[in-house]
Amino acid sequence: MNSMMAIRTHHRGGSETLVYEKAPKPAPGRGEVLVQVHAAGITFSELGWDETWRSENGEDRTPVIPGHEVSGVVTELGSGVSRLQVGDEVYGRVGFNRNGAAAEYVTVPEADLALKPKSASHIESASLAMAALTAWQALNDHARVQPGEHVAVLGGAGGVGSFTVQLAKHLGARVTATAGAGALQFVSALGADVVLDYAIVNPTSVYLQADVVIDAVGGPASAETVNMVRPGGRLVTLSQPVDRELLKDREITAMFFVVAANAGELAEISSLVDKGTIRATVAQVFPLAEARAAFEDGPTLRKPGKTVLAVIPD
Repeated sequence: MNSMMAIRTHHRGGSETLVYEKAPKPAPGRGEVLVQVHAAGITFSELGWDETWRSENGEDRTPVIPGHEVSGVVTELGSGVSRLQVGDEVYGRVGFNRNGAAAEYVTVPEADLALKPKSASHIESASLAMAALTAWQALNDHARVQPGEHVAVLGGAGGVGSFTVQLAKHLGARVTATAGAGALQFVSALGADVVLDYAIVNPTSVYLQADVVIDAVGGPASAETVNMVRPGGRLVTLSQPVDRELLKDREITAMFFVVAANAGELAEISSLVDKGTIRATVAQVFPLAEARAAFEDGPTLRKPGKTVLAVIPD
């Protein structure tokens, strides 16, 4: 068959533009594999990203398929593929400026995929594919967290924040995290040493001596966020760079990054999952055909973890 079912949008907009329809089945190019999608993770803000709608050259990409976290099975190899084989169960991040995994099939560069954790389902693996990788890169590649340091995680119950808490503890850090009232126990169970209800506690006094602050909440960093970092400490933001005006007279290092595909780091995450060091938390699962509802209703439920589309139920 040369067609598949997919979620697509034909013009720039929000969830109201999403339709479930037939689409051309992609073919893997050089260095790529074709993955039969079992599950796809979604990020509620991805329909607002420029990369979703335009190529690297600025050209319009519509119609667009969302969903940049995939778990599935390799069914076809492009030329030049040497590491993966047909039948491999894989997971990984799908590039932001290419069609995503909210479909029955997706093509992904071999270099962007790793074998999924053996102990995790496809649903759980899809929730790991970008969120855990983002947490890994924030802590290891950018903040370079050391054992014994104090790491503060803003948004400890979210898709990225929940992995940040777990990985920070794995690295030997002392962890303080914020969460909503309904998620305090959940974040504590992830290993956080202190969990604060962001609605009633001013975290500035607690975080003032934090060696590292990871802002996994999103939106612009505020003066309060900057003040949570001790002199000489590091602030990592995941939504946008910190306004340089906020850093005046502050002896801190502020970093912003966009998660990069990395098969080697995904393999290390798989190992940690299989050892029981970290675990995935799935907030809710929607069938592929109901992706529009996932984008519309998901943010209002405010459950800990990641929202995932089930293409082939586990």
